[in-house]
Amino acid sequence: MYPDRVVSGMRPTGSMHLGHYHGALKNWIKLQSELPCLFFVADWHALTTHYDDPSVIERSTWDMLVDWLAAGIDPSQATLFIQSRVPEHAELHLLLSMATPLGWLERVPTYKDQIENLSNKDLATYGFLGYPLLQAADVLIYRASQVPVGDDQVPHIEMMREIARRFNHMYGKEKGFEEKAQEAVKKLGSKRAKLYNELRTEYQQDGKDEALEQAKAMLDDAQSLSMGDRERLFGYLEGSRKLILVEPQARLTAASRLPGLDGRKMSKSYGNAIALREEKSSVEKKIRTMPTDPARVRRTDAGDPARCPVWQFHQVYSDAPTQEWVVKGCQSAGIGCIECKQPVIDAIIKEQEPMHERAQQYLDDPSLVRAIVADGNDVARKLALETMRDVREAMGLAYT
Repeated sequence: MYPDRVVSGMRPTGSMHLGHYHGALKNWIKLQSELPCLFFVADWHALTTHYDDPSVIERSTWDMLVDWLAAGIDPSQATLFIQSRVPEHAELHLLLSMATPLGWLERVPTYKDQIENLSNKDLATYGFLGYPLLQAADVLIYRASQVPVGDDQVPHIEMMREIARRFNHMYGKEKGFEEKAQEAVKKLGSKRAKLYNELRTEYQQDGKDEALEQAKAMLDDAQSLSMGDRERLFGYLEGSRKLILVEPQARLTAASRLPGLDGRKMSKSYGNAIALREEKSSVEKKIRTMPTDPARVRRTDAGDPARCPVWQFHQVYSDAPTQEWVVKGCQSAGIGCIECKQPVIDAIIKEQEPMHERAQQYLDDPSLVRAIVADGNDVARKLALETMRDVREAMGLAYT
C-alpha cells in the first residue's frame, strides 16, 4: 500500500484573487500540515484554452507561485513544482490514452459546459478533449490518495478512479502473481494469515466492504512486509491483480462564500476581483465603490442586507457582533453604506498584511522562488519516475 499523499494544481491564467484564497488556498494551507502534499502549476493545462496566445503563461506561473507562498504555502511542508518540468506527466498521459475509451472523455460534464462558456475560442482540439486524461495522469503518477476538489470536479476524480481501475485490470498481471501473493500471506504469521484469508473471502464472495477495510488496516500494521509483498497482498485482496496505479479519493472542499464585488462569482475576467496582493488604497477604493441594496437611494432609506453584495463580504470577514450591527443599522437606516463597508475594508487589509510581508522577500529576490521550484521539481520527478518504471514494466516497455 502506498502512503497517503495529496496532489492538487492550478492553471496559471492570471493573478490569484481572494476567491482563490478562500476557495482553495486556505484548504491547501490546512492540508500541508496534515499529509504530504504536492502542489503544481498546471502550465500545460493552460495551453488547452490559451494555445493561440501562450505569452501569459510564463509571467502568470511565477506570479502565482509568489501568491501561493504569500498566502502561506510552506515549501518546508509541501512540494511546489511546475507540471511541464516533470515530462513523465506527458508520458503517462500518452500511455493512458491508448486504453481510455473516447466516450469517457466526451461525457465529462465540464467539457460541454466549457465549450458553451468559451464560445469565442476554437476548442475543437484533442488537447481540450483530452485535458481530463492529462489531469488523471497528473494525479495517478504520484499515486495520490486524496485530491481536494469542489463539487463540480468530483466527476473528474471518478474518471481518474475508473482509469486506474482499468489500467490495473489490463496490465496488473504479474507473472506468478498468485503464488507470490500466497507466499506473502505466510509472512504475516499464522494468526494474521488466517484472518487475511477469511476477510479476503468475505469481500470477494459476499462483497462486504467492511471486510476489505479491515484487511487493509491489518496490512498497514504489518511492519515486516516488503513494499512488493504489501502491494501484492493489497491487489490479491481485491482480485488477483497487482496494484500499479492508486485510485484517488475526492476530498471535498467547501465552496468559497466570497463573491465578486458585484455579487457574481469573483473573476478577473468580470472585473470584480480583489487580488491576493492588492494595494491598500485599491482595496479601499474597490470596496467603497461596491454596489449596495438598490432600495437605499438616500442615506435615510432603510435597506435589506440580503440584497446587498457587501453583506456577503461581512459573512466571510465579520464577527457576530459586527454582523448584528450591520443588520440592525441597515434595516433601520441607522448606518450609511460607507459606514457599513469600513469593517470589511479593515478586515481585508488586515488579512493581506502578512501576505504582502511574505511576498516581499520573493519579489526582492526572485531566485528564491526558482530555487524552491527547482527542489520541488526534483522531488516530484523522483516520485514520477518510480511510477513510470512500474507502468513501463507492466505494459511491456521496460526492455533495453
